[in-house]
Amino acid sequence: MQDIIVIVGPTGVGKTKLSIELAKKLDAEIINGDSVSIYKRLDIGSAKPSIEEREGIPHHLIDIRDVDEEYNVFEYQRDVRKLIEDITSRGKRVIIVGGTGLYIKAALYDYNFTEINGTDNTYDDLTNEEIYDKIKVYTDNIDIHINNRKRLVRLLNKYENKEVITTNKDKLLYNIITIGLTTDRDFLYERINKRVDKMVANGLLEEINSLKEYYNKSRILNSGIGYKEFYDYLFNGQSLDITLDKIKQDSRRYAKRQYTFFNHQFDTNWFNVDFNNFNNTIEEVYKFIKK
Repeated sequence: MQDIIVIVGPTGVGKTKLSIELAKKLDAEIINGDSVSIYKRLDIGSAKPSIEEREGIPHHLIDIRDVDEEYNVFEYQRDVRKLIEDITSRGKRVIIVGGTGLYIKAALYDYNFTEINGTDNTYDDLTNEEIYDKIKVYTDNIDIHINNRKRLVRLLNKYENKEVITTNKDKLLYNIITIGLTTDRDFLYERINKRVDKMVANGLLEEINSLKEYYNKSRILNSGIGYKEFYDYLFNGQSLDITLDKIKQDSRRYAKRQYTFFNHQFDTNWFNVDFNNFNNTIEEVYKFIKK
């Protein structure tokens, strides 16, 4: 099997464009590594590549669940490994692209999960801080404010009742080349801010309003950046300006955590993006892979 290409990095840095151009050059198929793009109807807020943007390249694990359905890292691990076997059996290369580090690592490393069918716990004996610390045993990617007890409880139940990580989580199961895209931090933050404004111009508010009825029964709408911030806008009278500022702030904070995760959890080869001529970045990465 040829090396699996893994493209990672913070939000808004050009991972999708790079993955598509490399797929053309390497005769590869793409597996989505973003936990929000898995869900149908979450298009604009997730920056999911449109059919046109995919340019005929097969994309897997996009739009495979409804917004009120559950999907977790255990299922992602199972599905990615099946896809790797299928894609490589057809003589194609595999590219995994996305920013959800835990999902990608669980698929490629020897993470062992045990499914437990338990009853949801209210954790009445724990403070918010104690619940938060328990969640950190499972993941550092916590996109929930420490004062939001309801969502913290829901997330901890998800891990304690369904997903238990056991041994060998630092043992790679595949040969991989990890490509990280990066840029100046201040420049990235400005891109993130402008990206949110562009989402609004492209119809984000219409997308959110079409999902309003699902907020009380959808985990992803209450946890995904670009969606969870709209809860108070829809139901508690929060202004649009404050909502958009929260999305920008959460996205910037998430980008910082993504850098930390991919630096510490992967042997990442970082490339500075040439936003003036992205083809230069494509060629630089392609030459590195071919070596």
